[in-house]
Amino acid sequence: MIHISSENFLLVGALLLGVAVVAGKMAYRFGAPALLLFLGVGMFFGANFISFHSVETTQFIGTIALCIILYSGGMDTKFSEIRPVLGPGVVLATAGVLLTALVVAGFVWLVAPSLGLEMPFMLALLLAATVSSTDSASVFSILRTKRQGLRENLRPLLELESGSNDPMAYLLTVLLVSILSPVEESIGAGMAAVMFVVQLAVGAGLGYLVGRLTVWTINRINLANASLYSVLLLAFIFFAFAFTNLVKGNGYLAVYVAGLVVGNRPLAHKRLLGSFFDSFTWLVQIVMFLTLGLLVNVDELWQADVLALGCLVGLFMIFVARPLTVFLCMAPFRRFSLRARLYVSWVGLRGAVPIIFATAPVLAQVMEADLLFNVVFLVTLLSLVVQGTTVSGMANLLGLAYAERESAFDVNLHDDIKSVLTEVEVNDTMLRGGSALRDIALPEHTLVMMICRDGDYFVPRGDTELQLGDQLLVISDRDEELQRVYSALGISEVKRLG
Repeated sequence: MIHISSENFLLVGALLLGVAVVAGKMAYRFGAPALLLFLGVGMFFGANFISFHSVETTQFIGTIALCIILYSGGMDTKFSEIRPVLGPGVVLATAGVLLTALVVAGFVWLVAPSLGLEMPFMLALLLAATVSSTDSASVFSILRTKRQGLRENLRPLLELESGSNDPMAYLLTVLLVSILSPVEESIGAGMAAVMFVVQLAVGAGLGYLVGRLTVWTINRINLANASLYSVLLLAFIFFAFAFTNLVKGNGYLAVYVAGLVVGNRPLAHKRLLGSFFDSFTWLVQIVMFLTLGLLVNVDELWQADVLALGCLVGLFMIFVARPLTVFLCMAPFRRFSLRARLYVSWVGLRGAVPIIFATAPVLAQVMEADLLFNVVFLVTLLSLVVQGTTVSGMANLLGLAYAERESAFDVNLHDDIKSVLTEVEVNDTMLRGGSALRDIALPEHTLVMMICRDGDYFVPRGDTELQLGDQLLVISDRDEELQRVYSALGISEVKRLG
């Protein structure tokens, strides 16, 4: 077994990253979430070649990774897309997490004695709280790879839920750890409720303020080296998390809210920052999953009590707790069909976040903390295998999937240019008034810049004859008017570029 030291750290790290990336490519090919393979790589090397047992280091890496992942998720979430699903998304991310924890805790409390395990209800609730949030990042990596869209606004709903429910699960976990830990000062139920409200309020408020400060600073600082804007944004991310925690708020919630604010306001060098964070987010995810895989003791996972409880909890969450929670939380929102509710119930994918949260009881020396960690790890693996590999197939089975058209153009405009670039496909309605480009009534200050036809690109003229399936690259200063024209022409799929 290799003990990781300063001399071999870079060699081991490079080897693990390389193997993980190759494993991720295999995951896409077989329709599995990439993080399942990343965890598998870590577990394989941890069991056979590398000795790593530092829970503190794992939690530190997980904290940094979660800050980046949550912030990046907030930046990528557009208010215009989540506004129609804001109600159900927020309910699922808050009440849904709490209901899941309570239902699973009741199940664990009832079945644990039959397995010969001592499991008081508060300890069962702690176990349930760590696995109460979902992780849909891998779900959408699969859907995007297959260019598979979801009807009924399900994609923004699931993205909103998965991006915003981690803080709620973290709050529950921290509060329960403080109650159960023998090395921390115990708090009563009343104080726990006060802490819960304070953490939510302070986290959301400071997240909004730091987000506004970030936008104001980046838009006015005028750095000579554009690459330093990414460094500055990283500083704001970690400041939002650390300062919020310092004043007893929820740092993860602050990070997510700050990312939402920054992503939905005009920002200098936004594309540069977006490109940097896309790559950096993948890096921290891979490092986090590998570290978790290295940490777990595979032999402990196969112990009879751990295996039995982990499988029972995992199956109960997939087939009972998640559907029950989703149907209760979405009951007031009538516009979703039964098929949509069933799909949301199925895509309750657990990821690395529950495993990170499960390290907190270990560090706080909570009773049976090692058992909790191993059970949470097994629940996550079971969720990834059963739900993660069937995301695409379930969408097809329920008739909610459609093939997304691949963009024919890859264009970036300078941040100071206010014109809007869109890509649309020629349909029958567009050609009813004539097949020449000049026959299409476009708004003023609107121009068709380029046409893609069967993989060939050319610049059109007014007398260019259009054909069904042609893809048009359109630039316009009249965005709202252009959208009305698209609607009148029966164009439902409009890709925004640049």
